[in-house]
Amino acid sequence: MGTEPQIILTRLDVQRLEKLIDSLDDTLPGVVALQAELDRAETVVGHEEVPAGVVTMNSRVHCREEISGKDYHLTLVYPKDANADEGKISILAPVGSALLGLQTAQHINWPAPGGKTLKLKLLEVEYQPEAAGDFDL
Repeated sequence: MGTEPQIILTRLDVQRLEKLIDSLDDTLPGVVALQAELDRAETVVGHEEVPAGVVTMNSRVHCREEISGKDYHLTLVYPKDANADEGKISILAPVGSALLGLQTAQHINWPAPGGKTLKLKLLEVEYQPEAAGDFDL
């Protein structure tokens, strides 16, 4: 494919997510996608070094679907905290693993129900735990 944007991950997120993956059945689609994201991250930084415009775990983001112009406010969470009604998206959901490590102004393809692919643009990281100094989330 080669069209995926470059991603930046924090060491802490990678450690926590690898622990999560180890605890799950590695044939689950979300687990496979997440492992692929972790594997392709070229830049892994300490949590104090991550730029504020990068999506990390528990970040809240503002995305726009390019065709419809619809805005989404999503928070990237661990599976136990997922709640679609509150916009809390599991890291194991397709859009969740695609958002991880993304930087402001980058695009991702969001495989939507019904076989369509939506194009999402990351407009803003509204809240990032690392930037806020919240390292224990």
